[in-house]
Amino acid sequence: MINFNYETDFKIDNEDQITNWIVTVIETEGFKLEEINYVFCDDDYLYKLNVEFLDHETLTDIISFDYTVGKLIQGDIFISVERVKENAQDFNVPFNKELQRVIVHGVLHYCGYKDKSTSEAKLMREKEDYYLEQLA
Repeated sequence: MINFNYETDFKIDNEDQITNWIVTVIETEGFKLEEINYVFCDDDYLYKLNVEFLDHETLTDIISFDYTVGKLIQGDIFISVERVKENAQDFNVPFNKELQRVIVHGVLHYCGYKDKSTSEAKLMREKEDYYLEQLA
């Protein structure tokens, strides 16, 4: 089950399409969906989580809490809509495309992909691009 929660004045227009896409990503990666809770929020909301749980005093676009057990995907993904909007402008891409990238980014972390090293980040970006093409 995928749940979309809103802590800011924002709502995804195509929740069913995004849900089906996420399930396809998870299944393609060899996992099974248990539950993912997406929480769309503002910078302040996400900043507080970043300080409290990760001890990072920085703004970020996404924080994911992974409760995956084996191949059963579970977790909470918090996304700052403000940060995604700013990143979309900085990268000169449409807001929806950047939002979709962040949405799938969290799921790919649950599937075991990392992005700390240059090679990990490269593979993560390739996976994001691949799955964004599947949605288009």
